[in-house]
Amino acid sequence: MQSRDQIRNIAIIAHVDHGKTTLVDQLLQQSGIFREHETLQERAMDSNDLERERGITILAKNTAITYKDFLINIVDTPGHADFGGEVERIMKMVDGVLLVVDAYEGCMPQTKFVLGKALAHNLTPIVVVNKIDRPAARPAEVIDEVLDLFIELGANDDQLDFPVVYASALNGTSSMDPEKQDDNMLALYETIIDHIPSPTEKVDEPLQFLVTLMDYNEYLGRIAVGRVNRGVIKQGQPVAVMLRDGSTKNARIEKLFGFQGLKRIEVAEAGAGDIVAIAGIKDINIGETIADPQHPEALPVLKIDEPTLQMTFLVNNSPFAGREGKWVTSRKLRDRLFKELETDVSLRVDETDSPDAYIVSGRGELHLSILIENMRREGYELQVSKPEVIVREIDGVKMEPIERLLIDVPEESMGAVMESLGTRKAEMVNMVNNGNGQVRLEFLIPARGLIGYRTHFLTLTRGYGIMNHAFDSYGPLVGGQVGGRHQGVLVSTENGSSTFYGMMSVEDRGTLFLEPGTEIYEGMIVGEHTRDNDIVVNICKEKQLTNVRSATKDDTVKLKTPVIFSLEQALEYLNDDEYCEITPKSVRLRKKILNKSERERAEKHRKMAQANL
Repeated sequence: MQSRDQIRNIAIIAHVDHGKTTLVDQLLQQSGIFREHETLQERAMDSNDLERERGITILAKNTAITYKDFLINIVDTPGHADFGGEVERIMKMVDGVLLVVDAYEGCMPQTKFVLGKALAHNLTPIVVVNKIDRPAARPAEVIDEVLDLFIELGANDDQLDFPVVYASALNGTSSMDPEKQDDNMLALYETIIDHIPSPTEKVDEPLQFLVTLMDYNEYLGRIAVGRVNRGVIKQGQPVAVMLRDGSTKNARIEKLFGFQGLKRIEVAEAGAGDIVAIAGIKDINIGETIADPQHPEALPVLKIDEPTLQMTFLVNNSPFAGREGKWVTSRKLRDRLFKELETDVSLRVDETDSPDAYIVSGRGELHLSILIENMRREGYELQVSKPEVIVREIDGVKMEPIERLLIDVPEESMGAVMESLGTRKAEMVNMVNNGNGQVRLEFLIPARGLIGYRTHFLTLTRGYGIMNHAFDSYGPLVGGQVGGRHQGVLVSTENGSSTFYGMMSVEDRGTLFLEPGTEIYEGMIVGEHTRDNDIVVNICKEKQLTNVRSATKDDTVKLKTPVIFSLEQALEYLNDDEYCEITPKSVRLRKKILNKSERERAEKHRKMAQANL
């Protein structure tokens, strides 16, 4: 068992895309744990398909490297505030953090979010100014921004005395001097050894281990990952498991694993301060404590930020239900959602009066869309409603989540962006002109105002704008309409396949969302209207054949390129009376009530009910 003085447990935290995972790649590559013929896959820690496709970290993961005689346990955390539950848990596993900040972008909303979590847990920080090789790098200003952020978040004197390492994770270089780089990561290794404290827990006390992460293996079953808070844990050892409901059950440690690089290695025992994985305990969950049977003492339950957004997940009941998916029933949908709760502590699932509908609450649109994307890849079919913010009552006042929004836009787009955010009840709190044609704007905005805004924002800035946001606080509920879609939609009146002729006949009414030859059904949304009302259209009609036809007449006519939504764009686009139908092969928008006459009747009843209030 490693000496406690030679262990360092650190988490790497940063705003999304500031280079955390690439930095871990370099630390792994240069640690010497790979043989000469072994190659390290780029962004090796992002093992999930979705993570590799999107270039983001969704699930926290841990690795370990050996430097000199020291064992450095490293946990790579997500940068998106939507995955705050992952970040929150990791803080319980480590003694210090590497705060990675982009040498050009500086402090961003999620930088504040993740640093706030670290300082609240009294962790020792090291600041890594990454991407120092960028032409527009401004390390001195960025360090000033970081210091201001530390002060704003109430850092103590020890935390304010943070060391700074300048690095280029992409090139594998680092140094303590912003002007020149060494061709290795030795400056960072040495800073970790010198500044991050070793574990202070005692190995001669009764065992306590908090389950922080969950993994699954088809041979070993559930694997609980966490830190030994005190005592020693051994293979074959009988233990008591303190469940979240307060009860206790007996179990045995069948397999015990430590970490080396990207691999798990079986170990006979581990002591206080070690990060290990445990197999052999059935039905164990995140937040539960494994303890000595003679001294069964539970650790404090993990406090996780509450969800801010909810959606209704329903069984797919469209005319195309069951065509493309493997799992389509209410029971399968329920089982899958409740299974997700075992590993995602930020998620909530509530049953409704209907056996076919469940209210799923999460930390944001990205959080819920990742769950939906994973489900469709696994073969599930489902429908979801428009995302809605969760309004809370605090001291008798209705409160809604407020987001801190940071926007970088070209100067010429600034006016249009500020006007569009004004209609969404945003309040500007800061503006910085970087002097290179780019302006940074900072707003506080109700979370409702951001639903569906990203696509509109990219249109306003012609794709050059960058927006980031993170939960700031709860504020009084803003009255009136905030955000939402202003345009109506084109709704199909027919079942069939879209035709070139049918689409040509309605093209001047708006923007179409599908290609010719796409199967559609009555009530399906096929495009966006140029005005604010919905209209029904028939894009299945065929051209009538006549005796007199020009051979070349149709050859010169071209359809405008349709807008094909991604899953996130489709979810953002939804209105209150619409569903998004999701299958392994398709994402379709539809009205909740498919029949035109029934829709009109329901709308009439809704208006009458409003008038009587």
